Amino acid sequence: MLIKKSLHSRISDVDLKNLSFGSELSDHMFYCAYRQGCWQRPKIKPLEPLTLSPAASVFHYGQAVFEGMKAYKDENGDVFLFRPQENIRRLNRSAERLNMPSFSEEIFLEGLSKLVDLDRHWVPQGYGQALYIRPFMIANEAKILASSSREFLLMIICTPVNTYYSQSLRIKIEQEYSRATQGGVGFTKAAGNYAAAFYPTRLANEQSYDQVLWTNSPTHDRIEESGTMNAFFRIGNQLITPVISDKILGGITRKSLIELASHDGIEVQERELTVAELVENLKKGMVKEAFGTGTAVVVCPYKIIGYQGKDFSLPQISDDKSFGLRLKSRLMEIQYNRSEDFFGWRKLVKSSFTVG
Repeated sequence: MLIKKSLHSRISDVDLKNLSFGSELSDHMFYCAYRQGCWQRPKIKPLEPLTLSPAASVFHYGQAVFEGMKAYKDENGDVFLFRPQENIRRLNRSAERLNMPSFSEEIFLEGLSKLVDLDRHWVPQGYGQALYIRPFMIANEAKILASSSREFLLMIICTPVNTYYSQSLRIKIEQEYSRATQGGVGFTKAAGNYAAAFYPTRLANEQSYDQVLWTNSPTHDRIEESGTMNAFFRIGNQLITPVISDKILGGITRKSLIELASHDGIEVQERELTVAELVENLKKGMVKEAFGTGTAVVVCPYKIIGYQGKDFSLPQISDDKSFGLRLKSRLMEIQYNRSEDFFGWRKLVKSSFTVG
């Protein structure tokens, strides 16, 4: 692996206490090209713009997948990754579905650790702050032909971040648009999944909602995801989350919260949840809380669920009695090295560079 350090860091120009999510990139990037049927020698180099042909396949046919993960700094200044193996495995699952080449888990994890180590001074030292890490793969063969590219780029870039959402959200049960269809690419982190969600989300915003609660196509009678997150609903004393399928992304935060809940004796049901069941329980006041989960937000509570012109207010619940916020706290305590990691999720980024 070729490593070239930046001569000057831009960190002194960045206010780590006042960040717009994803707006400031760290000093270095991981870069690896695929051509002639194999991945070339990977590089870590100073952050720089890309030069791509306007005929690059990614611009025309959307062969692009990505991941989202974080690095955390504890009170002693040590830096940790959280379940990075899950991210490279999911990236490869996404790549396979879009007919893109898989990437070595070993090389990915090595490159990721070296990149984060090199830019460890970009990891904010504050509870709730982190270095957001964006691995992504794009097709870059220069041809305007509706067929799979034979050339690709895998890159990793990083950005220091604060909390994604700072307050509870208003969400709307979607009855016209769908995020994914059976047999499609809903289970992947394909770039197009997110682009296609922007318009329905804008329409929801115009109706004073923050996000949409996606439902199945074409009948819109079953709950799937929530905006860019997995969704959980506490009905009575049970947590219910839609079961993973080829239409629902297998979130790593979702998976971790389910394991934590099981460890803490909270019953979680991974099952089909119909719109009718959810609305009926909202009418009866049986939905005690609802929240979305994901790497960027960890846990984001909802305060309003809208359906067919009617808004249902969720009850205010104290942090200590909220399943979602309790699980969020438990997860973050592990991520920030404030509690014992019984699961082996936390990975120390060893320091091997001296950055002057």
